[in-house]
Amino acid sequence: METPSGTTSARVADPVTRRIRYSTRSAWMMTVFVLAVAVGGGALAVAQDETAPEAAVMARLASRTLALDAFAVDGAYVAVGERGHVLISTDGGETWQQQQVPTRTMLTGVFFHDRSLGWVVGHDSAILRTTDGGVTWDLVNWAPDDGNPFFDVWFSDANNGVVIGAYGGYYETTDGGESWSSRWISEDDWHLHKIVPSEGGRLYIAGEAGSVYRSDDNGENWVTLPTLYQGSYFGILPLDGDSVLLFGLRGHLFRSDDAGESWEELETGTVAMLTDGQRLGDGTVVITGLGGTVLTSSDGGNTFALHQQANRRGISAAVETGDGALLLVGEFGVKTAALSELTAGSD
Repeated sequence: METPSGTTSARVADPVTRRIRYSTRSAWMMTVFVLAVAVGGGALAVAQDETAPEAAVMARLASRTLALDAFAVDGAYVAVGERGHVLISTDGGETWQQQQVPTRTMLTGVFFHDRSLGWVVGHDSAILRTTDGGVTWDLVNWAPDDGNPFFDVWFSDANNGVVIGAYGGYYETTDGGESWSSRWISEDDWHLHKIVPSEGGRLYIAGEAGSVYRSDDNGENWVTLPTLYQGSYFGILPLDGDSVLLFGLRGHLFRSDDAGESWEELETGTVAMLTDGQRLGDGTVVITGLGGTVLTSSDGGNTFALHQQANRRGISAAVETGDGALLLVGEFGVKTAALSELTAGSD
């Protein structure tokens, strides 16, 4: 096994069972993951090496079921969630079409390189790929016996990508997802929840137990960043220059202006889990979370106002739509709302 510096590590896991930890991107679906064997480096299992999974059930009300992530690409919006649901809208979120997907496992992350090429990840080590804009999907990896959920996916181009997940899982491909290899980016095995690029070319990963990582060379090497809180982080949002926001459990929100080398805590007025962040076209910064939490900043992410939605339904992710509104996904499914709706009349 290799450490980020390339030296050999003697990292040893418990031979009987992994410790039980609770982790997912949303509190309403907390699940216990228990691994009976150690997780080591190597290649991912190939989907066809396992018993064929069941396809997603086509549901008339799929757009109203639990959704965990969303992505916008060239006027289209893609949302993913429970039971293998993949939903696509081409009319600004007014209507949604569920796609035929060859798995019904929980799907947790989605990324599109362009309007045609995209990937989705989820539980059971599932990685799906589409080359036709989501009309059809191939299950390029699926290993339910491993017990590993994946949480996020990101590609720098059509060939080079990263998938992250439970127990320090970090997987790379250089051939567009045809094959994957794994390595450790840290001596710890905390769950890795979110990977995002900055405009300056850096990559950041937010993880469990106060773990945050940064790469300055497109993922070749990673450094562990100091943080002020030892609870889990579920999102990280790069701003201009070296500024970045980091957020997670119990309403904790931190800002760094030196690429994560130091942090200051920002007041949020909530103890709800914070799950996602977006910077809108007009510069407004929006952080969403459980309990209908919406935080907004009009000063570049220095201070935030709390807007608690009356229905208290958890928001897992948010994406800006073309008309300046937000596409929200969460325990309510998918919906669009103008920012003024989310900030007016809240308590």
